[in-house]
Amino acid sequence: MTGTPPNEADGDAADGDPPEATVSLSAAVVGRYEKFSRVNSPYSAHDRGRAVDLYPRDGVGRSPVAGTVRDVRTVGCPDRPYAADEDHLIVVDLADGWCARADASPGTVARILHVVPEVSPGDRVAAGDALGPTTRSGFFGQWVDDHVHLGFRPPDANPRRASGSLPVAVDVPVEPVAWDGTGAVVERGPTHVVLDGPRRSDPGPPFAALASDEGVPLDGGVTHYAGGGTFEADEGASAPEGTTLSLFGTEIGTVRTDGADARAPGVDWGSVDVRANGERVTGLSLFAARGDRFGVKVVCPNRTFEIGESVTLDVVPSDDPIRLGVG
Repeated sequence: MTGTPPNEADGDAADGDPPEATVSLSAAVVGRYEKFSRVNSPYSAHDRGRAVDLYPRDGVGRSPVAGTVRDVRTVGCPDRPYAADEDHLIVVDLADGWCARADASPGTVARILHVVPEVSPGDRVAAGDALGPTTRSGFFGQWVDDHVHLGFRPPDANPRRASGSLPVAVDVPVEPVAWDGTGAVVERGPTHVVLDGPRRSDPGPPFAALASDEGVPLDGGVTHYAGGGTFEADEGASAPEGTTLSLFGTEIGTVRTDGADARAPGVDWGSVDVRANGERVTGLSLFAARGDRFGVKVVCPNRTFEIGESVTLDVVPSDDPIRLGVG
């Protein structure tokens, strides 16, 4: 799993329906990070693109926003042997200038998680400032890299809650890269491997992502999280609501735009399994990432693949697809 707990700091009632205003992150904000995703998470904070995970290159949790630190809190985590037993919430009152550039209302508040805070209430921070080191949170699945979680709350809303967060748009074009699902293992961890594909050979936008068969760049956990999404494509590749998307020749889901940013709509995954060399694995973890080789993890806690081993992925219909929750 990745993301943040839905209501980590208190037990207040939900704040009602989320506002429709969208906070827009520019290339200058996102370009400080190695990769990003809006919906690669089972947690409600990411539901329908209402948060973004930003993956730094160096283990430093740099601020994606400018403003004044309002609050710093430590919260408990699920007990995971591979992770810390506590996480941290940093609340920032956004500067008016930052809000104006992001199309956010004055008084909007940022919520930042998964960083061990080296800042205190009252500190002023600029975009790019170090807030502290990232932490391996117990809210992560074991295959998830350390990252900065960023969400926004409207003025006068409870900043400690995730439910009711504002939609987040990332105004960065993402190149969709086709792939046949074959490659050799170049990285392995306890619960995942990375293959040497997909690759892109021509210069393009800084970020790229795995494309559906229709040429739409994909975001999320395919299909181990119930819903996923798409990125805004570099050449305008888009999928209207109701469009069926396929991967490796099999239908994987349907585009929906209700409650999602129209530039990067969501996807309701269908009932399918991902297989590696003919055996079912948990799924594919997708992001927009930099570089020629990027951004696809094969999540396979019950399989072992060796470095250099050839792997072929496919997708097949399933009567019992894997769906991971937050427990």
